[in-house]
Order: sequence, then structure tokens, then C-alpha cells
Amino acid sequence: MRIIISMHLSLLFLFSLSLLFLFTCSRGGIATAQNLIYETCKTCSRFDPNVNFGFCTSSLQAAPASRCAALVGLGKISIRLVYYNVTDTRCQVKQLLKKKKLDPFVKECLQDCLGLYNGAISSSKQAMKQYNSKDYVDANIHLTSVMDAASTCEDGFMEKEGVVSPLSKGNNDTFHLSALALSIVHLIGSGSRGS
Repeated sequence: MRIIISMHLSLLFLFSLSLLFLFTCSRGGIATAQNLIYETCKTCSRFDPNVNFGFCTSSLQAAPASRCAALVGLGKISIRLVYYNVTDTRCQVKQLLKKKKLDPFVKECLQDCLGLYNGAISSSKQAMKQYNSKDYVDANIHLTSVMDAASTCEDGFMEKEGVVSPLSKGNNDTFHLSALALSIVHLIGSGSRGS
């Protein structure tokens, strides 16, 4: 009899724990975080033609900290994603410049891109610093600078017919991540959504 009562109490405890977990997730946990990402991306893509909804949701959901972040946290995550992408693209530029057989025009473009991405790394760090200080205007200025660097790098390769940029993906991702970060910082700065 004691074994049956003990087993029922254990099952009741597990059932209660499961309900508590489901309630927590749906009220303030994973489900709410996913809804915040969805709503943030929906708003950003509606008001900024440079923000793609699918790119926005997949980028933010890929960051582990996004699962429990408020809007202010998503802002930090988006700027961090910009920084990581800029750093990775600069690394790719350096690797390409090590190749011995490079077309002189492509080499010149890559050297220009290296300078642009060096500046973009500095700008993304400054954007985070300004964001953390709640200086959203200056954070936006630095993020715009990163966006411009990616566009300028990509446009350089287009100046000669038949040349294909080896950095298109990195430049494109940098541009769109910067647009996303700009849009989120604007949301926070304008106070149009709660943090």
C-alpha cells in the first residue's frame, strides 16, 4: 500500500513539474522569446526594406542568448552578430590576399576591402559601446558606417566588367545584419516597444 501511495505521489509530482515547466515556457520562457523575435522581425521588416523577415528570424534564433532575451538583449545580440560577421569577413579577405595568383584588379579591390573591414570592426565595437551607454543615435551612426563599408567593398568589384566578388556572401550578410541592428536600435531608441 505504501509503495502504491509513494508511486502516486511521485507521478503527481512529475505531472505538476511538467505543468509548471509548460506554464513557465509559455508565459515567460522560450515561447515568449520566440514570439519576441518573430514580432521584432515582423516590425523591422515592415518598416525597413533592407530587413528580410526570414534572415532576421534565422539570425536572431541562431544566437543562443536570444532564447531568453528582452528587446534590449536582442539589440545587443544583433550588434554582436554584426561584429562577428565583420571579423569573419575580414579574415576571409586576409586569406584571399595570401593567394599568389590574383588578378591585379581583384587584389586591389581586396586591399580596399581590408581597409574598409578594419574600419568596420572599429565601428561595430563603437556601436556596442554607444548602445550600452544608451546613446542610440551614435550607435546608429556607427552601424550605418559598417553597412556602408560592406556596400563599398562589394561595389568595388563591379567597377570592372566580368569580375565576380569573392566576398558577396560576407558583404551581403554584413549589410543585412547591420540593417537589422539599426532597425532594432531604432525601435529601442524611439521607445516604440517595451524592453
